[in-house]
Amino acid sequence: MDEDKVSFGFEDVSRDEKSRRVKGVFASVAGKYDLMNDLMSAGVHRVWKANMIAWLNPQPGEVLVDVAGGTGDVARAFQKRANDVGRRRKSDAETMTFVSDINEAMLVAGIKPTDTNMPRVACDAAALPFPDRSADAVTISFGIRNVVEIDKALSEFRRVLKPGGRFACLEFSHMTHRMLQDAYDKYSFSVIPKMGEFVTGDRASYQYLIESIRRFPNQDDFAARIRAAGFSQVGYQNYSAGIAALHTGWAV
Repeated sequence: MDEDKVSFGFEDVSRDEKSRRVKGVFASVAGKYDLMNDLMSAGVHRVWKANMIAWLNPQPGEVLVDVAGGTGDVARAFQKRANDVGRRRKSDAETMTFVSDINEAMLVAGIKPTDTNMPRVACDAAALPFPDRSADAVTISFGIRNVVEIDKALSEFRRVLKPGGRFACLEFSHMTHRMLQDAYDKYSFSVIPKMGEFVTGDRASYQYLIESIRRFPNQDDFAARIRAAGFSQVGYQNYSAGIAALHTGWAV
């Protein structure tokens, strides 16, 4: 690939072009984003996210920055877990969860009247408007492959974390067995774009999302990039034989 180009699905495009197209993709599907996630994964994405929250072990009074946080489901789950712990401990420390996303339509689509201590911030993952060492946890779920400057974003996540802060990245990945990967590819390319067209009226966006998964680094290569950004104790867990992987690391 040309060093001045980045991947947008199976295409190589300029950084500005990818940013523009990614915004267009999520503006198009924002209203049906959560529904499509349930349909595409048969609801299993909720289990994967619950596992991520369990690993993070949210505590009362902590600050979370959820990058590419879209409709806010991860931020709500983090806050609920921390508040549940707080009630058991009789702690009144308030947990703050920032939902950041480059796409304003996704942020707006996720707003619920019951949300509290959950500010929305429209920003690029590679230029977060948060102070150094200000967050206890940083998360990104199914969003890192859409980021134009992935390595810069990883460095930003490291910058905003406090010493001892936790990083968790849940992303579609590569399956652990070739035959399973072949079957998954057949399902993905034949079913998901058609499903996207039927549910959202937008086939092209879901064609891109499937292609972007195939262009994303494998588990070991992505773990190496997290390590290069300055994280320690970097590891990953495969979910559903590698359909998704939870990548984790600690700030020191």
